[in-house]
Amino acid sequence: MVGYELKHAPNNQQHLFSVEDSLEELADLASTASLSVEGGTYQRLAKIHPRTLIGTGKIEELKGYRDELSIDVFLFDDELTPRQQRELEKLLDVKIVDRTALILDIFAQHARTHEGKLQVELAQYEYRLPRLTRMWTHLARQAGGRVGGASGGVGVRGPGETQLEVDRREIGHRIAHIKRELEKVRAHRARHRAKRKLTGIPIVALVGYTNAGKSTLLNTLTQANVLAADQLFATLDPTTRRINLPSGNEVLISDTVGFIQKLPTNLVAAFRATLEGIAEADLLIQLVDVTHPNAIEQAATVNKTLEMLGIVDVPALVALNKIDRLDSPDIAAEQLAQYPNSIAISAISGQGVDDLLARIEGVLQNHWHAMTLLIPYDRGDLVSMLYDQSVVQNEIHQAEGTQLDTNVPRHLVGLFSAYQSPKVAKESMS
Repeated sequence: MVGYELKHAPNNQQHLFSVEDSLEELADLASTASLSVEGGTYQRLAKIHPRTLIGTGKIEELKGYRDELSIDVFLFDDELTPRQQRELEKLLDVKIVDRTALILDIFAQHARTHEGKLQVELAQYEYRLPRLTRMWTHLARQAGGRVGGASGGVGVRGPGETQLEVDRREIGHRIAHIKRELEKVRAHRARHRAKRKLTGIPIVALVGYTNAGKSTLLNTLTQANVLAADQLFATLDPTTRRINLPSGNEVLISDTVGFIQKLPTNLVAAFRATLEGIAEADLLIQLVDVTHPNAIEQAATVNKTLEMLGIVDVPALVALNKIDRLDSPDIAAEQLAQYPNSIAISAISGQGVDDLLARIEGVLQNHWHAMTLLIPYDRGDLVSMLYDQSVVQNEIHQAEGTQLDTNVPRHLVGLFSAYQSPKVAKESMS
């Protein structure tokens, strides 16, 4: 593994993680991708070398590691330009893989749904397109010139047309096709979100650094049986479930893809349809792995990514997760002091989860309005609507109709205000 650190980096090029910690995370990524890591090294640079990123001295050092340890692949901890990758492969005579390509490979391994696979494929093609060379290992073709089994292939190569040009055109067709498919997915998701908004049920989105425990918390709250593994990017596809808060009010809770430092921009763009749901949430729960030595940096990375997505005004709670692994409760108290609006939990044991639900309800309490209603017997449709879309706490059959004590969603208050119980209205006037 190879990293670098600028001696005098401008603010826009400074990383939240130290180079050592970043390389350690790269090793975890490599392990997730089933690669065996022999070690890591980095170079402090006054400036980046445009042709090779690192200096000639470090390249000679890498040649020594290559020969001594029989290295097959060098992993670089930052995204390389196509030129840098070509030059390094020429000089080192081994395969060069940068952090972006590694993350894309992991996403490709873990994508399960049709949408997830399309999103990853788009990001991979957009990464590969500028890196095509005449030594390109050509895409497997099916009859008719198709790429990856999708329509939109090309015909027979024209006179003088190089294989490189054919490959570029094929990938261009494939990218255009995937973007059309993902636009359909985006429109479908938008319609679903609009329907959810009409129900008035608040939406809570779980966000956090990869492996912070989002899927585990979703399972604890909903028994959703979402894959929860102790590895980076174990789950990519979003899952949404209903849960009941202590009062009985319902919310929709949604798991999202985990964030990571230096998350490839083309990957963020490809997952736009998935990530747009975060912006429309009524509350964010940011999970932080309180046991991780870089917990503060990880939380800062999540906040930075949310800002990049334009998500800055959504109310948020911070759930400091995995407190069951701490040696002392005092450590959790110290951590809580470092994060505003935070609560300590263990998603796997359930410790603190009831308190978290109460905090969620406190933030979302303005989404419901407590009303006592008297519904005429000939409006059974309204009673059914209340049972479908609100929380009915008590029902009494009066001479004039059905009296209901209920928490009504905000968007239905106007509809039911005409049916407020006369007794309650009179008491409120007095």
